[in-house]
Parts: sequence; structure tokens; C-alpha cells
Amino acid sequence: MTTIYGVYDQIAEVIALLEPKKILALKASKEVQDRFDLLMEKSRGPGISKQEYDELNHFIVLERLLRLAKIKADISLRNG
Repeated sequence: MTTIYGVYDQIAEVIALLEPKKILALKASKEVQDRFDLLMEKSRGPGISKQEYDELNHFIVLERLLRLAKIKADISLRNG
């Protein structure tokens, strides 16, 4: 049985194999990082809306996917 985490792993592996060096260089823009930081701060209190909470969850999923892709890209480059 495949879990959602298994699906993330599969997608990350495909992304990582496209161009490992470019995957490793990916970084959020300042605007994206600022938005994420704001949503994280709001999530610690009662001031976050449902829409903002959903947006934050999307950021978290994307961050996890990219982190996995970077790990797999690094492994791919090390193994040649």
C-alpha cells in the first residue's frame, strides 16, 4: 500500500533526476519566504484565516517535496 509519503518520494525522485544541479540550487524568493514566515507566525495564534491556513499547508507540502527532491538530487550527483 502506497502512502502519500510514498507518492511524495516518487515525485521528488522524478524531479531530482531532471537536472540535479538545478534542483539543488532552488531557493524560495524573498517574497515567498516572507509570505511563508508571516503565515507561520499567524498560525501560532488565533489570527489565521481558513484560507491562510490552507495556503500555509500548501507551502509545507511543497517545501517537503522540494527537500526530498534535493536529497535525491544530491544522492544522484554523488553516485554519478
